[in-house]
Amino acid sequence: MKYDYLIVGSGLYGSTLAERLHKAGKNILVIDKRPNIAGNIYTEKTEGINVHKYGAHIFHTNNKKVWQYITQFAEFNRFTNSPVANYKGELYSLPFNMYTFNKMWGVVTPQEALEKINQQKKEITGEPRNLEEQAISLVGRDIYEKLIKGYTEKQWGRDCRDLPAFIIKRLPVRLTFDNNYFNALYQGIPIGGYTKMIQNMLDGIEVRLSTNYLGHKEELDKIAGKIIYTGAIDEYFDYKLGTLEYRSVKFENEILDKPNFQGNAAVNYTDSETPWTRIIEHKWFEFGKDENGSDLPKTVISREYSSEWKPGDEPYYPVNDDKNNQLYLDYKKLSEKEDKVIFGGRLGEYKYYDMDAVIASALDMYEKIISA
Repeated sequence: MKYDYLIVGSGLYGSTLAERLHKAGKNILVIDKRPNIAGNIYTEKTEGINVHKYGAHIFHTNNKKVWQYITQFAEFNRFTNSPVANYKGELYSLPFNMYTFNKMWGVVTPQEALEKINQQKKEITGEPRNLEEQAISLVGRDIYEKLIKGYTEKQWGRDCRDLPAFIIKRLPVRLTFDNNYFNALYQGIPIGGYTKMIQNMLDGIEVRLSTNYLGHKEELDKIAGKIIYTGAIDEYFDYKLGTLEYRSVKFENEILDKPNFQGNAAVNYTDSETPWTRIIEHKWFEFGKDENGSDLPKTVISREYSSEWKPGDEPYYPVNDDKNNQLYLDYKKLSEKEDKVIFGGRLGEYKYYDMDAVIASALDMYEKIISA
């Protein structure tokens, strides 16, 4: 047996465990079916800009242990996520804060904003039965109609009245002029891009790309004592209990011969007529500068279109409704019988994970492995 651990997938979960186990003296092989490392946080340089190929990834955490761990492999800038909502040409600050309320209603004080929200919330009496009622009960009808309804329906491909209330149990409502989206002590983007960060994590570890584990499972299993599998759990079992559902995202990238397209990293299009959910302008994640601090003459934008997922598409957001969660639990029971395999990460656990939670989960798994 050549390797102590075969790690399937070079995203954050796989790379964190690979780095930790390698440092503990284990012999590691990392494989990935893509032609590149870094999973969905892969960044690719285009016109001097680190383009987030699989959607915008903004690192944020309140977990000091995770922050101290990940900053060994990259220096982070102080990017602050302050998205803008575009509703038919009207621009609003996100998350909902005093700038939003002033633009929406002309209110100036927190008291006036609260009175307006409370007045509109009265429309919903009793327990909200769906996402529409939940949203109105939190922020009132005006904000729901302009800033939530169209965006959410595009995101999920369903009417808000057909979506469960729990999806937006909490909406950030701030009665301050603070439009930093995340309530996180630590936040930023790795300088030089995420791919470079993952490269640093995998330094000294054998990596094989364009290698499909499930297509060569028998021979790959023979060369390692243990497998850490970060792919889709239902695919591992050949979908024998059924297929877990996801939402997918399609990206339309464009290089523009101008220095500035929208003046912000993220603009959400919240009306239902615009087909895309948002436009990302990647250069603003690193303040429009290259690594030498020079202004970049061109810009790269990505329009994002939310879509139903089908096998073969890239899975992004698990549809964590009762039916899918139950199916996942059935697969989890099967996975517990695979004594040689550890299942982890977003696809392995059928869970929507922020990046810091993925790292925390991998660090916890490492502790379990080492203390076993």
